[in-house]
Amino acid sequence: MEMQQFYYDNKIVKKFLYASIIFGLVGMLVGLLLAVFFLFPNLTDGVSFLSFGRLRPLHTNAVIFAFVGNAMFAGVYYSLQRLLKARMYSNFLSNLHFWGWQLIIVAAAITLPLGYTTSKEYAELEWPIDIAIALIWVAFGINMIGTIIKRRERHLYVAIWFYIATFVTVAVLHIFNSLELPVSALKSYSVYAGVQDALVQWWYGHNAVAFFLTTPFLGMMYYFVPKAANRPVYSYRLSIIHFWSLIFLYIWAGPHHLLYSCLPDWAQNLGVVFSIMLIAPSWGGMINGLLTLRGVWDKVRTDSVLKFFVVAITGYGMATFEGPMLSLKNVNAIAHFTDWIIAHVHVGALAWNGFLIFGMIYWLIPRLTKTTLYSEKLANFHFWIGTLGIVLYALPMYVAGFTQASMWKQFKPDGTLQYGNFLETVTQIMPMYWMRAIGGSLYLIGMLVLIYNIVKTVKQGSTVEDELAEAPELSKITTGRLKGEKFHPWLERRPIQLTILATVAILIGGIIQIVPTIMVKSNIPTIAAVKPYTPLELQGRDLYIREGCVGCHSQMIRPFRSEVVRYGDYSKSGEYVYDHPFLWGSKRTGPDLHREGGKYNDNWHFNHMWSPQSISPGSIMPAYKWLFDNKAMDYSSTEAKMKVMQTMGVPYTEADITNAKQSIEAQASTIEKNLYNDPDFVKSYEASKAKAVAKGEAFVPMKDREIVALIAYLQRLGTDIKVKNTK
Repeated sequence: MEMQQFYYDNKIVKKFLYASIIFGLVGMLVGLLLAVFFLFPNLTDGVSFLSFGRLRPLHTNAVIFAFVGNAMFAGVYYSLQRLLKARMYSNFLSNLHFWGWQLIIVAAAITLPLGYTTSKEYAELEWPIDIAIALIWVAFGINMIGTIIKRRERHLYVAIWFYIATFVTVAVLHIFNSLELPVSALKSYSVYAGVQDALVQWWYGHNAVAFFLTTPFLGMMYYFVPKAANRPVYSYRLSIIHFWSLIFLYIWAGPHHLLYSCLPDWAQNLGVVFSIMLIAPSWGGMINGLLTLRGVWDKVRTDSVLKFFVVAITGYGMATFEGPMLSLKNVNAIAHFTDWIIAHVHVGALAWNGFLIFGMIYWLIPRLTKTTLYSEKLANFHFWIGTLGIVLYALPMYVAGFTQASMWKQFKPDGTLQYGNFLETVTQIMPMYWMRAIGGSLYLIGMLVLIYNIVKTVKQGSTVEDELAEAPELSKITTGRLKGEKFHPWLERRPIQLTILATVAILIGGIIQIVPTIMVKSNIPTIAAVKPYTPLELQGRDLYIREGCVGCHSQMIRPFRSEVVRYGDYSKSGEYVYDHPFLWGSKRTGPDLHREGGKYNDNWHFNHMWSPQSISPGSIMPAYKWLFDNKAMDYSSTEAKMKVMQTMGVPYTEADITNAKQSIEAQASTIEKNLYNDPDFVKSYEASKAKAVAKGEAFVPMKDREIVALIAYLQRLGTDIKVKNTK
């Protein structure tokens, strides 16, 4: 048989690997800075783009899409070419994919700290960047599919099944979750509102974890673990069961993020059932990975790569056991909104994704540079200090989570809350936040050791060149099933049919959950008393989104005695029908705000935003002093925002839109008048006014400043149906 010579494209693998290492360092540094903010909340006092609320989405995006994403593409490009015995379909598409992805990351690094965000978890980037992501993702898909078509290996190995499912599912998730109407170049509103937006977001959010952080890494596990161990995969049959059951079940599990919320009970229950079922395929994959190492466990003692892989697969098993457990309603009632969730997420991110990436880097770089790893001892040191970092990060967060849940729910014999002040919980868990920062520091030190080791390895090796290979051309034989051939082996030779079946498998769950929630009105009972936000409140809500307040405060009071006593009447689905996007939140670093309106006067909010510690001693909330700057709130876009909202069904009349500025003037003037009730405010305000006049500078009235719009929004929250205390 005639052999064909060709070259594997190693340069694109190198580019993605180096980008992953660089952005991994950046993402982890930002993460450590955020951990330090819990200890020193005003560390960057007055610097808006370095505030916790704006940097948190930068951290998650940098780690998920820059560090993990680039590593994923490196692993896919390396393994795909060798499994298919073909060079990537197009050098142009490979480079377009690489540079396009890096530009998207840079765009995120610029826009998020500046406050341009949709606030939707893992999907914070604004609409122009969303479009760029879709285009670059399609380029990646075309390149992958083109390579599969021109392959020289008929059989599609299990890793490729996971890569195909990843491409299809992420495309579907990203497109449907990112449907939004633009207001301006960097501002848009989600087309979904309230409960519907929450369901679509967590259908996306959970499956971003499933199909961006899990399925491609399972494909890489199936390739790199057998390669590093020099052993075949433990069970081919188990890999088939693992793949199909995982991609079918995962897509249903999103609602388990919304238990005890306003989501219809049937959708919550579906999420619980399928989440529990997920244990089987997840642990099937873990067992398949670990048992691949049968017969070579003696090598694990000395081989750093295998050490990283073993802990990565074990971390996958732990995270995928804990996830279904957290979806049980009685467990979720304890864990949700606490630091337990932070621990859970980081076991998956630091152990499963991080350690698999580190093992892959240590295995790949010497092969790409045709040398040996500079220092096996340093790699082993990285492994041990990284493992210690994970333990010191996760365990304190579990303790913090249990502490929060028990303190929030504890009552005195007379029926009042034992810890009525939310800050009592915060004070109690501060030692855990110190330990978390130490654990994160150790993990970061491991990353620095990796960088040093890899730099020295690259320097002692040769320049990364394309690798010569040869294989016979794929023969053109019948596309039908061979005699005696079973269905799945036939399917493994048919990429189109495999892709179609995978697409059907992932669409079923999404359609059954989302379509009825959007189309059947009885799922979201409306409340006549609920009215659209006034123009000033709408502007204040956008400021709330810009500052990332949703990262620390929830707006969802669950129907628990402890929450109703602490916060007020539990939340109703009809209260959110005009919320584009929803702002239910995922964690309570501070108290829930859904019944915040009218709880405190305007002066309290004013002083609290200027200096939280002066109002609430021991608070770890940062100050938002830039909201008080002499910069008028930009109301020029208010009418455009209201028109977009009107298009999406919010009942603004033409008169409401025309009279927006007058409405803002009247409501802002009322708040400004209320602020004059505080003598300290009057003294400070008049002094700043006199100072500006003396300098000949333009003085912006208080009613035109951003803080007033934010106060208007906070004072509106929950007031439409708030029940007055009649005691």
